[in-house]
Amino acid sequence: MRILYFILQKEFRQILRDPSIMRIIFLLPVVQLIVLPMAADYEMKNIQLSVTDHDHSSYSRKLVDKITASGYFKLVSYDGAFAQSMHQVELDKADLILEIPAQFEKELVKEDKASLFVAVNAINGVKGNLGGAYLTTIIRSFNNDIRTEWIQFPRFSPEPTIEVASSNWFNPHMNYKLFMVPGILVLLLTMIGTNLTAINIVREKEIGTIEQINVTPIKKYQFILGKLIPFWILGMVVMTLGLLVARLVYGIIPTGSFLTIYVFAAVYLLAVLGLGLLVSTYSATQQQAMLVSFFIMMIFILMGGLYTSIDSMPEWAKWITRFNPVSYFIEVMRMVVLKGSTLADIKQQLLIISGFAVVLNAWAVYSYKKRQ
Repeated sequence: MRILYFILQKEFRQILRDPSIMRIIFLLPVVQLIVLPMAADYEMKNIQLSVTDHDHSSYSRKLVDKITASGYFKLVSYDGAFAQSMHQVELDKADLILEIPAQFEKELVKEDKASLFVAVNAINGVKGNLGGAYLTTIIRSFNNDIRTEWIQFPRFSPEPTIEVASSNWFNPHMNYKLFMVPGILVLLLTMIGTNLTAINIVREKEIGTIEQINVTPIKKYQFILGKLIPFWILGMVVMTLGLLVARLVYGIIPTGSFLTIYVFAAVYLLAVLGLGLLVSTYSATQQQAMLVSFFIMMIFILMGGLYTSIDSMPEWAKWITRFNPVSYFIEVMRMVVLKGSTLADIKQQLLIISGFAVVLNAWAVYSYKKRQ
């Protein structure tokens, strides 16, 4: 323990003497956690719509007014020719085209049906699909409104009516920040922990102090623990700052217990810090360590379930996510924050992350060579 104490003393002094590391650990995560959730919005707004109206009737104007009043669409042109609307798409000034045919109102009233044409710019597939879905929903609602106007109900209707009322479970107001902020906090914690520990041992190699350490009677596990514990403590501090920012900036208060979050975060940090130390033991330069950790982080981020649902991935991708510790922590954070899950509910994820922590740290101890 005395040897470990001196190693920790040396590591903390080395960290505190470098102001750039302190800014990276404490300032950058706070700024990123404030900015990123505001930009990563699942709700698509200001979809540029071009309307080609061949009818110019009262019903066509009501339909256009209903679409623009929804708040999702921005009317960029109202033309009488489809070619003009298509030109707006070619200039990238329109995302969707709604063509209202001639005799639209007449066919709707007399024939009891009418057709509309919707063209979607699919270069941005997400925006196009969501825009098309929004527009279809609004047109369907417009159709129901028109049908309701035509129906003449008697004073006492003999026909039974069914009213359907819906409510959202766990996230009643569908606030995307409740869904995104916990996941982004996990990514920031992972990036800081993995990158800083990945360059830690390599830095000792480059400045030559690793040779002085290697000739001492320090055990390999003591050296790895001395590198891991300081960043584990700083990681828990960053976790606290992140939860504080989520509370003060976004008003997010976890439905579950903070104890559940911290218990899982403590084990999770052991796993990602062990991964960073493992990368560091195999790397010869800081540049090599940073590139390898960057490659790993890209896979963790894109296949962690933050931006893309894991359930919608192909089967081979789902197998890869089982070896991605980020996916487990994102799932747990959302379970605790939104659903109020307890330690009993996340025991499977906790056991898996504990396995990651044991394997990665044991591997890091084994791969560290005191004699090159």
